[in-house]
Parts: sequence; structure tokens; C-alpha cells
Amino acid sequence: MSSEKVNSRAGIQNRIHCKIGEVTLYLVIALIFSAMNTNIKGTNISLSPAISDYVDKRLKKIDDILGEDGSIQCDVELAKTTEHHHKGDIFKAEIHIVGAGKNLYAAAEKSDLYAAIDTVRDDILRECKAGKGKRISLIRRSGARVKNMVKGLWPWGKRN
Repeated sequence: MSSEKVNSRAGIQNRIHCKIGEVTLYLVIALIFSAMNTNIKGTNISLSPAISDYVDKRLKKIDDILGEDGSIQCDVELAKTTEHHHKGDIFKAEIHIVGAGKNLYAAAEKSDLYAAIDTVRDDILRECKAGKGKRISLIRRSGARVKNMVKGLWPWGKRN
């Protein structure tokens, strides 16, 4: 039995080959990690697999909150901005999410790249939750308004 990982648009597929007698069975198990399309860009920095995996792991929670909409585009930019600083490296992380009626943006600058990624993730999560709360509040207010209108229409709803 052998296995291999194949990158695809929908995620990573694990292909497991089992040989039983003369028949070879091909089992394809699709593990969809992200419904949103994610682009990671590095400016003045090389993107290692460890950094890409860390960003993907951090974006998983955002993907869970936004839902299973494949039209959402998430652009992540990681940069090292040392041109105007006298001491040390300053890292910048930006996340821009567009699609399905959403336009979210957050940026953070820190002395550590991973700290910048964590900070920008927290900012985006805060924006996502605030938008969700506003939407639910609007739905509840409109439902209460309709309920009050219906109560006013029925003559047996209110007594003097």
C-alpha cells in the first residue's frame, strides 16, 4: 500500500493505492481544507513551506466563520519593511478578503513575522464577527417589526 499527496484547486487529495491480487484499487479521498481561494504573496521575503502552512492553519478559523462559499477571494501579503528602520527587521502582514458581499481588510506590523500574522488574523476575525452580529441584529429587528405589524392588523391581537 502506498500513498501520495496531490495538490488540486479543491484542496489536497490523498491517493491510496491498494493491490489485491491482480486488481489495483484506487481510492481517492478529497480533503477540502479551504473553500475560499487563498493567495499568499511575499514581498522582500522568501516564503518557506513552514510560513505557508502557518498562514493556512491561521486562516482555517476565518474560513469556518465565512462559510463554504467558493467565490470568496483571500489575499495575504507578507512583507519585510526594513528600508526606513534603523534597527532590526519589521514584518508586515496584510489580509484582504473579497466576495459574497464582504470586503474585509486588516494589516499589522510587528518585529516578528508570526506575531504579525496572529495580529492580522485577530483583526480579521473581529471584523467578521462584528459583521455577522450586525446582520443578525438587522434580521431580528426586521422580524420584530413584521411581528408588530401583524399584531396591529388582527383585531383580536390588542385589547383596550
